[in-house]
Amino acid sequence: MAIIKGVGDFFGLDIGTTAIRVVQLTATGPDKWSLKHYGYAPIDIKTATADSSEARRRLGEVIMTVVGQSGIKTKNVAIGLPSNKTFITVVDMPLLSEAELKGTIKYQIDQYIPMSLDDAKVDWAVLGQSLHDPSQQEVLLASTAASYSEERLELVESLGFDVIAAEPDSLAMIRSLIVPGQSDAQVVIDIGELSTNVAIAYNDMPRLVRTIPNGLSTLVRAAVQNLSIEDEQARQFILKFGLAPDKLEGQVAHALESTLDGFASEITKSIKFFQTRYPSISIGTTLLSGYASIVPGLSEYLGAKTGIHSVAGDPWKKVAVPSGDQKLQSLTSEMAIAIGLAQRSNKK
Repeated sequence: MAIIKGVGDFFGLDIGTTAIRVVQLTATGPDKWSLKHYGYAPIDIKTATADSSEARRRLGEVIMTVVGQSGIKTKNVAIGLPSNKTFITVVDMPLLSEAELKGTIKYQIDQYIPMSLDDAKVDWAVLGQSLHDPSQQEVLLASTAASYSEERLELVESLGFDVIAAEPDSLAMIRSLIVPGQSDAQVVIDIGELSTNVAIAYNDMPRLVRTIPNGLSTLVRAAVQNLSIEDEQARQFILKFGLAPDKLEGQVAHALESTLDGFASEITKSIKFFQTRYPSISIGTTLLSGYASIVPGLSEYLGAKTGIHSVAGDPWKKVAVPSGDQKLQSLTSEMAIAIGLAQRSNKK
């Protein structure tokens, strides 16, 4: 999952559950970019998740259409790997040089990842001296099934692109959303269609990353069951009225209460795990993305449940974008992963 050294222009490709998103940026300074091209197209969830040659063919057609309409010319691409297909953890290891660590880490990885090393594609990065044990260093491990990684690379490369990097969605999300240089840790919550990414970053680096197997579809099912309405109406009610107590007499909020409480409990567990591991580090803000940033009342709900101020994250904050592009503004909640992929350094 490492990037190839010295590659020139490239773009970020987010093959999501409900949409294809592409972004190409131009670096204008340290941690600053300008938007060169972007593209977006919705896809049917069955196309994104089905494991058939026909679904892959349709998916490839949409990718080619989005890239073509965006104006992107480069064939170099950094792709995202869905969080439900990846595993990420931060572990403590002895203070060794990178060369020494490279020679020994391969013998230790299998005790940390939930699959056989023979069946996995694994990458790692040193985060620096451990924040709770100065005699150790923290190392970020990321793994995915080799079969899935090869299948995704084969799909993209069959379209004529050169994959220069494959990165877990959650790491790209952190890169675009966190506010650099903060003295406190930052929580990032991105609710997707089928799952939710939760990450906590400190010193601009991920310290905890996990996936909760609940997304907007979980809330839709709860509303359908408790309000006796159809799926599409439930989705519209959630996105339009959310948790507002004065809309539809608070019926939507009440229908989602039990499901949301379980969801908030999982987020709280993650925060408590971080605070146990790093008791001296305070958490300042929760940044919301995806559906988490657009469901009315959800930021206030999560803030109350976790005790941490929650606001919508802005993945464009480090990117100069043309003013007046209404489509671009309307897509802000969905673009964090594609932007984060495009913000990767193309040199090591």
